[in-house]
Amino acid sequence: MNEVIQNILTRRSVRTYQEKQISDDDLNAILEAAKFAPSGMGKQSWHFTAVQNKEIMDKLVSAVKEALQSSEVEQLKKMGNNPAFNPFYHAPTIILTAYDRNAQTGVSDCAVALQNMFLAAHSLNIGSCWIHILAITGNDPKVRSILTELGIPEDYDLSGTAALGYNSKEAPKAAPRKEGTVTIIK
Repeated sequence: MNEVIQNILTRRSVRTYQEKQISDDDLNAILEAAKFAPSGMGKQSWHFTAVQNKEIMDKLVSAVKEALQSSEVEQLKKMGNNPAFNPFYHAPTIILTAYDRNAQTGVSDCAVALQNMFLAAHSLNIGSCWIHILAITGNDPKVRSILTELGIPEDYDLSGTAALGYNSKEAPKAAPRKEGTVTIIK
């Protein structure tokens, strides 16, 4: 089988990570793959912020949990009140994707860039998981303050986050694919 298709078919979301940090070379390769994702009208409306500092991640986790505690959605409130909850699954590296809120295709641009990150990570034997929590909590004042400190422009909104690290367990099996999701018209 073609190695690109094999990479796509074998990538899984990883939610348990070793403490070992990924190398700078691997991080740079993953970010480069993100920058080469297609984007609407070639605008590249994204901004990527890689965080490997545990203190900063802990600060961000605390702010996210506090924001969730005031959510009107009961499931989110429970997550925020759970002392063991870490939205990034304790990954040693996270990459925040943000987009210019004036860009018509910003969310889609970030989604494609994230997929490139995940596929690049998998090809390097690095586990990954798409985290959506900052798209939900990114406008909370405390969370936004941290994002601004991290260099994310004020006029950018958060899309997904890539959690990255070495898997501490065997990769999960693929969920069965839903039937009836493809139509071919000739």
